[in-house]
Amino acid sequence: MKRVKLKNCGTLPDFGNFGSYDRYLGVRELMPFAKSVSAKSHDFDKQGNETRTDFVKMMKIVVAAGYSDYVGIEYEGGKLSEVAGVHATKKLLLKVRETLS
Repeated sequence: MKRVKLKNCGTLPDFGNFGSYDRYLGVRELMPFAKSVSAKSHDFDKQGNETRTDFVKMMKIVVAAGYSDYVGIEYEGGKLSEVAGVHATKKLLLKVRETLS
């Protein structure tokens, strides 16, 4: 990204697009160039927390990078409908915001 040198070119860190690569490290590496962020979820425990990604840890990385814009929501799980999954992810993000405030 440093070599591109275009202000309108950046990254879109996505919590769930890292395969075997450490997702927290990946987001940390992409955040300096982020134009947006995508909070991807797959499944939730009984407390409403995402089971693959620690959203508090991830959002601490996002905030520490100085990002304060919109966070997109994606749900790729199979247990909830797409709409219910998006709503569950939003509810989790709001809970995380309260935790970090």
